Amino acid sequence: MMKKVGRLHVLTDTVLQANFSHTELTELAIAGGADTIQFRQKSGNTRDMIEVARQMKKLCAISDVMFIVNDRIDVAIAAEADGVHLGQDDFPISLARELLGEGRIIGGSAATIAEARKCLSDGADYVGFGPVFPTTSKDDAGPVSGIDILKQVVEAIPLPIIAIGGVGAENTAEVLGVGARGIAVISAVCCQPDPERATRELYEALIKCR
Repeated sequence: MMKKVGRLHVLTDTVLQANFSHTELTELAIAGGADTIQFRQKSGNTRDMIEVARQMKKLCAISDVMFIVNDRIDVAIAAEADGVHLGQDDFPISLARELLGEGRIIGGSAATIAEARKCLSDGADYVGFGPVFPTTSKDDAGPVSGIDILKQVVEAIPLPIIAIGGVGAENTAEVLGVGARGIAVISAVCCQPDPERATRELYEALIKCR
């Protein structure tokens, strides 16, 4: 049975900006309409990460919003997150499934159709595909795939596809128009002066496309 996957994923980030904490971004994004919050922190003290993640999980639980941890399966387990999102070079999806069980959500990152197929075969519940458009948020992002490749992935992979990379309110309709389940954003929310308003604009763009 396919699990329910959110349509508006906001990845919290405190490297690209320093005006808002992970918990502040969580509150603001939820208020703006995000249905999935992803804790994204690439380095730092693990105990501190667990503490922040637990606070974020509480905020998400109150609003019935899905809470996912990027990369760090240990932090996801400690914070009792709803799931984990794993890149091609991160903890293997198949092993993550053994540790998390069938009830938790596991997302996988893909930049090509081949990588998306691997996510499917390894047991991911959804695929975060991109970068679809040019992005400055991820220094490890690969070449821009474009909307045509996104369409091919949607047609080839029987999983919810979440588009990431340069996605904003102005191109959400284009992304959903080729069949993507939803969008994932970092700087489109985190780096804006008013993250709540920025999230709401994305939410309204999604609603228009239903």
